[in-house]
Amino acid sequence: QVQLVESGGGLVQPGGSLRLSCAASGFTFSTAAMSWYRQAPGKERELVASISSAGGATNYLDSGKGRFTISRDNAKNTVYLQMNSLRPEDTAVYYCKAAVFGGGTVDYWGQGTQVTVSS
Repeated sequence: QVQLVESGGGLVQPGGSLRLSCAASGFTFSTAAMSWYRQAPGKERELVASISSAGGATNYLDSGKGRFTISRDNAKNTVYLQMNSLRPEDTAVYYCKAAVFGGGTVDYWGQGTQVTVSS
């Protein structure tokens, strides 16, 4: 079955960096568009970054542009989110999503990893 396992979250001071990873299995990773979302307490889940199946196209939340970088390694079935210059408002649970194509499109979600930015 499809599995998405996020890792790399934690507590970091403002201005610090974290690298999130999402290891995928159970589908053809190289044909899936991948995204990172986040959800802070009391707020709706929002798209942080997305990357096309081959990695040629990326998209970012405005507040993440210049600070966040999404990338993927199709040989390792893994997508990454490098987050630099972190701010307290980046505190949230970060989720990995796979958009798997096959007739239609089915979205799969990971369980999430907590990122807390605090001094």
